[in-house]
Amino acid sequence: MSNVLIQQYLNNLQDLRKVSGTNRESVVREAFKDLLKGWARSHDLVFVPEYEITTPAGDRRYVDGALLHALRMPFGYWEAKDEKDDLEAEIEHKLRRGYPSDNIIFEDSTQALLIQNKREVMRCPVDEVTSLEKLLSLFFAYERQEIAEFRTAVEQFKSDLPEVLKALREMIERAYTDNAVFHAAAGKFLKQAQETINPGLTEADVREILIQHILTEEIFSLVFPATSYHEDNNIARELYRLEQTFFTGNTKHQTLRALEPYYVAIRRSAAQIGSHHEKQTFLKVVYENFYKVYNPKAADRLGVVYTPNEIVRFMVESADWLCEQHFGRNLIDKDVEILDPAAGTGTFICELLEHFRGQPAKLKHKYLEELHANEVAILPYYVANMNIEATYAAISNEYLEYPNLCFVDTLDNVAGLRKYAGHVDDLFGSVSEENIERIKRQNRRKISVIIGNPPYNANQANENDNNKNREYPDIDKRIKDTYIKASTAQKTKLYDMYARFFRWASDRIAENGVVAFISNRSFIDSRTFDGFRDVVTREFNEIQIVDLGGDVRANPKLSGTKHNVFGIQTGVAIGFLVKHKSPSPSGRGAGGEGICRIFYSRRPEFETAEEKLAWLSKARLGEIESSEIRPNAKHNWLNLTDNDFDTLIPVATKAAKAAKKPAQEKAIFKTYSFGVVTNRDDWVYDESRDDLIEKVHLLIDAYNADRKRLAKITDVAKIAETLDETIKWTRAVKHDLRNGVQYEFNSQRIRIALYRPFVRRLLYFSPELNEMRNLMPQFFGDEIARSNHSIILTDPTSQKPFMTLASDCCPDMHVVGAAAGGLVVPFSVDDADNITDWASKQFRDHYKSFPPPSLQPSPASGRESKTKAQVLDREAIFHYVYAVLHDPIYREKYALNLKREFPRIPFYADFWQWADWAGN
Repeated sequence: MSNVLIQQYLNNLQDLRKVSGTNRESVVREAFKDLLKGWARSHDLVFVPEYEITTPAGDRRYVDGALLHALRMPFGYWEAKDEKDDLEAEIEHKLRRGYPSDNIIFEDSTQALLIQNKREVMRCPVDEVTSLEKLLSLFFAYERQEIAEFRTAVEQFKSDLPEVLKALREMIERAYTDNAVFHAAAGKFLKQAQETINPGLTEADVREILIQHILTEEIFSLVFPATSYHEDNNIARELYRLEQTFFTGNTKHQTLRALEPYYVAIRRSAAQIGSHHEKQTFLKVVYENFYKVYNPKAADRLGVVYTPNEIVRFMVESADWLCEQHFGRNLIDKDVEILDPAAGTGTFICELLEHFRGQPAKLKHKYLEELHANEVAILPYYVANMNIEATYAAISNEYLEYPNLCFVDTLDNVAGLRKYAGHVDDLFGSVSEENIERIKRQNRRKISVIIGNPPYNANQANENDNNKNREYPDIDKRIKDTYIKASTAQKTKLYDMYARFFRWASDRIAENGVVAFISNRSFIDSRTFDGFRDVVTREFNEIQIVDLGGDVRANPKLSGTKHNVFGIQTGVAIGFLVKHKSPSPSGRGAGGEGICRIFYSRRPEFETAEEKLAWLSKARLGEIESSEIRPNAKHNWLNLTDNDFDTLIPVATKAAKAAKKPAQEKAIFKTYSFGVVTNRDDWVYDESRDDLIEKVHLLIDAYNADRKRLAKITDVAKIAETLDETIKWTRAVKHDLRNGVQYEFNSQRIRIALYRPFVRRLLYFSPELNEMRNLMPQFFGDEIARSNHSIILTDPTSQKPFMTLASDCCPDMHVVGAAAGGLVVPFSVDDADNITDWASKQFRDHYKSFPPPSLQPSPASGRESKTKAQVLDREAIFHYVYAVLHDPIYREKYALNLKREFPRIPFYADFWQWADWAGN
């Protein structure tokens, strides 16, 4: 692979010289840059052009490129020179000016020279492939001692942390029992934390908050020495007081001694980082890795991943531009109040401070009065506070406590929302009096800009993880009354965390303001979000979308690590929502009363994450080429169709399913349902009856054993911690456990089911051990299986392509694919006809003289000649629907419609042929 990269480099170098007609460094150096970037990918290094360094004398210098570890520690450097320059003299000059000499390549497109540890290691002509390969191999084989020590320490940390955690937890448990002072202080802390963070917090949560404080207080002083963060910060002070009630003398040192190599490695690594900006990034990565080892469940639930600085900077600059365009003001101006509702490590607030650095007087006022942030988890709260205060100090040469970071769950803090129907004010207490005053002060402010990266997590992958997102009654009700009420989707995941933050921000933002979020891109084109799209176009005047793509589930040819800016499977988009009560100074958004203008731009499908970030680093929202979207009546923004789909006859609809009277059932089928959802396929599906019986017996026996053992435990949290995790727990089974429901095996519940297309398996069809059976008992029988013809369709809210198949037995919900739902449309329900009278009339009215004599079956066929009434009976209609859904011309014409809504079908003249084909 290395030879291939070098050959590509030489080809690119030749092309650049030929096309440009010059050997200037600024032109030809691009070839060597691409060579380094390509080689760096295989070493998990990040290439950063024009990298800023601070010399030993404190001066700023810029090397042409640097390769950084994920920790943002420099690995090596590159400096390009013009081939007309005296390379020896240039190197000597650069090194005298303080350029690094531990691992750096100098090249002038004719020769390359490698310096390591202040001495020349090798030089060679760039067109000697073997020699250049050796030079680059030496360059990439270099390893800083600090990085090697850090990697070793991290591995040791993973091994030692469980024992340290165990010791700390036992120590705190003893303190609850034996230390009256600690017990009282912890009780007070818990009561206050329940009011400000989460009413469901327990003593176990206080313990974890305290442990995080104990484990991480050392880290901040190592990365940012000579700071008094833990003495100055309001929440840290409360935790210190709590800690000091039991963690005295040499106890702390002895307890944490096993983690000392980790702290030492952090100290040595941080010492190698010169700039404050890179120290921030280093701390964020340390925090991210720490959290994933310490508490992987919380890391997943809270979306612990930092936002690349290129994205943050683009969003800050774009929000500033939008404020100027719409309101004639900038973010730095007085009375423009800014809030990050999910601060994480403080990236957005820090970038705002950097954005304001040129106006120091206004910066101080903004920092102290109009720059707000919320965080709910103690560890990122610490990191954010440190980053923000250290950033301000680095810019202003003055340390001031950041007074506007609140330790609060934003989605619970509804006191500051604009008044909406049914709203009741609710204000929380706090972990400290100072924190409660911060929350009150923030809630009194009129917020002009809400900006940030809300958590993405929607659902836990495994119920055994006990890692559900909590409920937020006020915000969830608002979602139900707005986004969901306006939606036509059958199933919704609109209680996603990022949807909640959109709803909260929409209610919190002032009448003139901007919401800027980077989030899951589903809101752009998912049918689940059709109601969301409807509502935001009524609540806002302008929407700007920068679609970064990277949706691996929609396009399996993509790679999350390669094409997604967060290295995840879910597509990502940046959305800017602008609200103004009067026409903007620039005329933007002036689409007329009640009209929202929507501007959309999309990055190329196969653009890499690195390329997207490079583009964002230079992009300006006002200069991006975008198209204006004009939503259709169904609130679709993309892939708008121009056909007669709406005039066709609906196969099934939400309205027909909910209809109370036959006259309202205006669809071919009265009802439909998702297939069975077991949430424990490995336990209740099998190809062998004996194996299935054995597994179900094990499952039931384990459940009943836990039911008896835990019958006297009333603390739900403790029940969850002590469950037998060798079996599969789900929400419904946990509910039965709490209610003391006994399970019994019933062999009659074993039946044939359609697990995947053309794959049948035996299923234990049980109301207890199937999480959701939906309407499958009515379609296919409950205790006794019943054959029933049905049509299975891909749920249009999923991201799978449209498909349809037939079945006469109960299908699994994911029969059409693991990431999609299968909708079941049966011929009958509880042995009653599922085809509506309305549909029968539509067919009879349309086919008045059908079938023509030419299509009447002849006596020789062995079949009786069919009358019009017989041809158009309900069974024939069922077969006709199934046949039309397979018509390639129909599917091609209506492909976009079928991707996001229930099928509608046309009346074909050759009804009999279609129905006869499907029926046979």
